[in-house]
Amino acid sequence: MIYFDYNSTTPIDPRVLEKMMPYLTNQFANASSAHHFGISTKKAVEDSRKQVAELIGATSNEIVFTSGATEAINIAIKGIAQIYSSKGNHIVTVSTEHKAVLDTCKYLETIGYEVTYLPVKSDGLLDLDLVRNSIRTDTILVSVMHVNNETGVIQPIKQISDLAHEKGAIFMSDCTQSVGKIPVNVVELGIDILSLSAHKIYGPKGIGALYLKKGIKKIPSQIHGGGHEQGLRSGTLNVPGIVGLGKACEIAKEEMIQNEKKIKELRDSLEKKLLTIKGSKVNGSLDSRVFNVTNILFPNLNANILIEKLKNIAISNGSACSSAIYSPSHVLTSMGLREDEAYSSIRFSLGKLNTIDDINDLCKFLNKELKKL
Repeated sequence: MIYFDYNSTTPIDPRVLEKMMPYLTNQFANASSAHHFGISTKKAVEDSRKQVAELIGATSNEIVFTSGATEAINIAIKGIAQIYSSKGNHIVTVSTEHKAVLDTCKYLETIGYEVTYLPVKSDGLLDLDLVRNSIRTDTILVSVMHVNNETGVIQPIKQISDLAHEKGAIFMSDCTQSVGKIPVNVVELGIDILSLSAHKIYGPKGIGALYLKKGIKKIPSQIHGGGHEQGLRSGTLNVPGIVGLGKACEIAKEEMIQNEKKIKELRDSLEKKLLTIKGSKVNGSLDSRVFNVTNILFPNLNANILIEKLKNIAISNGSACSSAIYSPSHVLTSMGLREDEAYSSIRFSLGKLNTIDDINDLCKFLNKELKKL
């Protein structure tokens, strides 16, 4: 398999798997148990909590483990809406957000909340004046993704958080595609709430984390039954997953700079080759984007047909979380692309296991299949 879908999911780093294995075998004790084995397991959980916190500039008691970014987003948005309802019922987000944010906001609209979905410019970036004018005195939450999962566009999070705080709103950012790739410091960026997922940074699936800034009102329990994780989501802790997430964060912090250099060179090489195809162009900003992604429009191509034909190559035409629904990318259409252009666009997301041979093989296969189509 030639894999260019790292924004969808990453393989587990062998060092992460090695760290997890004892907790899948002989060190299987419940972290909530009072005996020696349980206490030992709980220490591993707390060590991992510290590793997650250190990666994003937080403190351990601000980290809540979840089953992934989607759950973290649901807990945060629904919880903030509930606890701050006396202040207002208005939420501001962006039309290009992940479906976990958009669908949660759509649900809140059905129970009386008002949501403003900000449009983006043709390059995928927000107009800061538009952001400023959208935040009202009754706005309780502003939620803006840091790095877009389909285009890699990086939003100016610090400026946006400042605008939210000027009006007394909580600022939340889905950092699933930025944490572990580029520096993310919640204090420097002014982030009150952050979501992340292990399987985007070479950790296991089924585990993520929610950062809740100290001082925010305590969010009501979303899952009852034991008071685990600060009472937010009860249930036996996924210790192997938590340990894997912690190790993945530790590795990401140590290797971030070298990964960026290597992967950016590969991405740029791939992009240069693909843009020689007549009519092709990059979707999204070239100046404000993460180093591992390029989203390219190939005119008159049906990307789904091409993806099916490339049996040993993994590429994508949108978010994996929306692949069950055959519709044009909401991210690309929000940027002004026609539906046929969105269907003709392919996302290539690279990772630390890619090589120049992968690039050459991909381009060879693509050129061959594009000629047929």
